[in-house]
Amino acid sequence: MSSRSSKRSHGGHSSGSSRGSRRSTQQSVGQLIESLNTHRVNTLTELRRIERVAADSTEEEQLAFQGPMTSAWTYYVNSNNFLNELRGLTRNYPFSSDALDGAKWRVNNDPESNRSWNYAWLVLVKMRDESMVNSYASVEAAKPEMWGGRTPDAEEARQLAECFAWEWNEAVSQMLRHWESPPTTTGY
Repeated sequence: MSSRSSKRSHGGHSSGSSRGSRRSTQQSVGQLIESLNTHRVNTLTELRRIERVAADSTEEEQLAFQGPMTSAWTYYVNSNNFLNELRGLTRNYPFSSDALDGAKWRVNNDPESNRSWNYAWLVLVKMRDESMVNSYASVEAAKPEMWGGRTPDAEEARQLAECFAWEWNEAVSQMLRHWESPPTTTGY
């Protein structure tokens, strides 16, 4: 008899625990969505963490995450936090804001950009797939302000462009490693 009551007690506790766990999950989802809406979370790592939670959520919760997650990624890219994180990875040759602005412009004018809710991923992929970093590195390296006001010769500009391109491409690749698979509706 004591074993029966022990089983009942355990079963009842489990059921209550399950309901409590579900309430706790709903509360956690609500808190995460609130943090997205208020931009308390505004780093690539933290946004990816929430994106993973959203992917593992119920269909109803995924729908609730959709708008706030899209807005949070857009805010992250447009608030300069994205550029700051890129520059944190490119300390020797700070990432070009012009390159980032060019990639954002291309994404905004690309009819295929609706394949993902993730603006940061779209911008990074655009930079990588269209070799934008190399183009902007060449432009930046040829600017007289990079040379103390003098115009560099072609070889100097080429060498500096290679340094820019190497470090900037590494930063783009490192940021893209945050996604195991593309955050898209189409699979790519």
